[in-house]
Amino acid sequence: MAEPVPIESDVIELAQLLKLANCVGTGGEAKLVIREGEVSVNGEIETRRGRKLRPGDIVAYSEQVFEVVQG
Repeated sequence: MAEPVPIESDVIELAQLLKLANCVGTGGEAKLVIREGEVSVNGEIETRRGRKLRPGDIVAYSEQVFEVVQG
């Protein structure tokens, strides 16, 4: 089951979501894990840290799964 991560706006960038979910400590760390292909969005590997996520998107990283929700 995915852990909900609420966002205040309509969209959030992938790197920002990883920081918000406490998966990474810095933007540089987020950039690295995304570039290395360690993050998937909706079941597909994503290598763009600026990928726009919307409520309903599912993000997986390091055996953790998150769902973007409006909040």
